[in-house]
Amino acid sequence: MARLPSEIKAAAKAGGNTTVMVWADVDDNMASPDALKASFWAECQRARITREQFEEVVFTLAEDRIENWIEFLNTGSTDESREGPRVKDSEAVQAALNLAELCSKGAPVPNMPASLQWSCQNWRTLKQRMI
Repeated sequence: MARLPSEIKAAAKAGGNTTVMVWADVDDNMASPDALKASFWAECQRARITREQFEEVVFTLAEDRIENWIEFLNTGSTDESREGPRVKDSEAVQAALNLAELCSKGAPVPNMPASLQWSCQNWRTLKQRMI
């Protein structure tokens, strides 16, 4: 969280189509992805990051564990009451490809974890900005 302001400044300095993405687990210390995003915003405000700069960040925030997302993306189901299995890089890459495909469609996906749906919306926002 503390590094986000400097990452935003570095992306602005780089120019072009540089995008800052935040991937994190909400875990037990936050109530929701929105609450965690609000904490990031508070940190950015202290560093004098503008709202406009902050809104260009893409947040991908798992409700509890990103391993559950990977399990869902690769199998179509997950039980978020237990920790999803650890995976090899190749499985995570395949999950990311599946995520891009699901999110680009924009259609509801049965059994998709709510935080994953929330993050898909952020991904679609990024995609719209790039058009």
